[in-house]
Amino acid sequence: MKHEWRKSEQAWYLPKEPTVLTLPRLNFITIQGQGDPNQPEFSEQIGALYPVAYDLRMALKRGELGDPYEYVVYPLEGVWTTTDGSRGVNLNKAALRYKIMLRQPDRLTEADFRASLQRVRAKKTNPWLDQIRWESYEEGLVLQTIHHGPFDDEPATFANLQQILKERRLQVRPTMGDYWHREIYLTDTRRTAPEKAKTVLRYRVEPTD
Repeated sequence: MKHEWRKSEQAWYLPKEPTVLTLPRLNFITIQGQGDPNQPEFSEQIGALYPVAYDLRMALKRGELGDPYEYVVYPLEGVWTTTDGSRGVNLNKAALRYKIMLRQPDRLTEADFRASLQRVRAKKTNPWLDQIRWESYEEGLVLQTIHHGPFDDEPATFANLQQILKERRLQVRPTMGDYWHREIYLTDTRRTAPEKAKTVLRYRVEPTD
């Protein structure tokens, strides 16, 4: 039976309200970047991640890496911060620093990833393929919610999360190094009108007491 994250991991990816939960160690393929994500470079980086993700998916489906296993590729994610400290309504997009990623099934290994990357390099030309990395990371305790609408309207949703942090006596911790928050893109910006976009906004947190 095909593993579908929208059904099997709803609490992680489809919160119906602001939610606190604890996440285990997960595997990702990642690329780091800097600057305004509206520039072509960001799309090129995404275009490097997906061929590797689909190659791994097919290798598992065909049984080339053990028992056949079929799953839906996970949604694009990104962790974000800025080089100048700007945030919210004062965000300077040119100063953004990010790491974008696609989660990978637990049964895959870094060796599987490296073999996949070699296969993809033989078929496709993308300067960012050499920048893809395999990372395992345990985010632990998080606070998250779904933002509905354009990315530029996210400050209002983050303000709501900040209020919940105070009410639940939680504080934000950096994630995956020194990034300030995580976003999970449930809709494809190439095919979805901005007002219909859905994005999980997530803070890694710890109790203030």
